[in-house]
Amino acid sequence: MLRACKLTKIFCDIADINLIKKFNNKKIVKGFTTNPSLMRKAGAKDYSNYSKEILKITKKPVSLEVFADDIKNMISQGNKISRWGKSIYVKVPVTNSKGMFMGKVINTLNKNNIKLNITSVYSSNQTKQILKKINKKTKVIISIFAGRMGDVGKDPIPQIKKSIKFSKNYKNVQILWASTREPYNYTQAKQLGCHIITVPPAIIEKIEKFGKSFQNLTTDTVKGFLADTRKSKFKL
Repeated sequence: MLRACKLTKIFCDIADINLIKKFNNKKIVKGFTTNPSLMRKAGAKDYSNYSKEILKITKKPVSLEVFADDIKNMISQGNKISRWGKSIYVKVPVTNSKGMFMGKVINTLNKNNIKLNITSVYSSNQTKQILKKINKKTKVIISIFAGRMGDVGKDPIPQIKKSIKFSKNYKNVQILWASTREPYNYTQAKQLGCHIITVPPAIIEKIEKFGKSFQNLTTDTVKGFLADTRKSKFKL
């Protein structure tokens, strides 16, 4: 049986400066997640300077990702990024591009008391691996890519449920629903007991409209059809 979590926090998954300014003012948004792809899409040229601009806008938690592909440089980048501000969670992929588990990176940064967001996680077995490399004191987020699992026909729910179960004795660990695809994912994350869900801006705006009755939804839908019919000047 699923147990609803009333405390599932919403983070905004974005790197665009103007959108961060906008969504930082929303009470519903409790933090921000970024990644190298979002940074590139936002037009970032200098990773350090762009990240520091984000940190000037918000005091809420911000996840900033290392982009090296080897252990030594991941550790170096993680240490450097962590010094930019107290609100930072250093994002580290659970493996590098060759599929090698980044346990040494996770363990080293964790021992340095650096808050981490372990990303690109897909299985509860990966969650187990991560938990073996961390202490029970320094804050760690484990980001499970639910939406991307669904994209290839895999059910993310069992992996998230097991991950929550495995981490229940780690009070410093939060399970995050990542790669959100639709507003209902927020409801699912709450039902599972996820601590956090990270959500694109457009979906956050839809979540803010939660609570409409079926009748209101029907009326709004029909009004939309009618408006488009009149704009098109359809006749029979």
